[in-house]
Amino acid sequence: MNASPDTIEFRRNVVKPIEFLKAGHELVRSQYWLFVGIAAVGMIIAGVVPMGILMGPMMCGVYLTLFKQRRGQRIEFGDLFKGFDYFGESLIAALLHIVPIFVIIVPTYIIFYISMFGMMAAGGSDPGIVLGFFGFWVIVWIVLIAIMILLSMIFTFAYPLIVDRRLSGFDAVRLSMKAALANFWGLLGMMLLSSLLSFAGVLLCYVGAFLVMPITFGAVAVAYEQVFGLSEGAGPDLPPPPPSFV
Repeated sequence: MNASPDTIEFRRNVVKPIEFLKAGHELVRSQYWLFVGIAAVGMIIAGVVPMGILMGPMMCGVYLTLFKQRRGQRIEFGDLFKGFDYFGESLIAALLHIVPIFVIIVPTYIIFYISMFGMMAAGGSDPGIVLGFFGFWVIVWIVLIAIMILLSMIFTFAYPLIVDRRLSGFDAVRLSMKAALANFWGLLGMMLLSSLLSFAGVLLCYVGAFLVMPITFGAVAVAYEQVFGLSEGAGPDLPPPPPSFV
């Protein structure tokens, strides 16, 4: 039976970016290469089917393994595919995440190319027109990036909530949004640092991006536990909670 989001409490302003990234590394360190494989295969599978149809189950599978690691339980690579146990609810969450992005990005690209061809037809050789055109679109893309970051922040805790509290897709997104906004600046800092680490990984022939994934996923898992706490009934092998970063 799904839990009610109205009965789940969360803490405010407890996300500490640097500390959580360090804790994320500590969480996966003992089985680092296993988590590299889980994260890499999960994200590759998530990208195979368009519209994020497989992204939800794969994200749930990744967080399922991280929570098992946190509880001191045995982890196997096949645990990744247990994310399909949450397929319906995770699909709803994924579509709520991806559809708005498509609605924003696709028309923007269409308008960009139409306006670029129009600018070239109207006098694309004029430096003033070209500079004004690209200056305008730089501002537009900066605004869009900010919107994408905000959307990603809203969904930070959606998949962990589906796995740990068995919330419905809608309820998980709604509660994730509330908790994310209550920890806005900390999550923003953590996302920016994670993005910088991922970008540095991409520069290393992209392979480095896969090496960073377990740490960034681990940081989100740590943030989730600090904000919500792990649900009860996980078994007697649950170790003491990590240090509070308040």
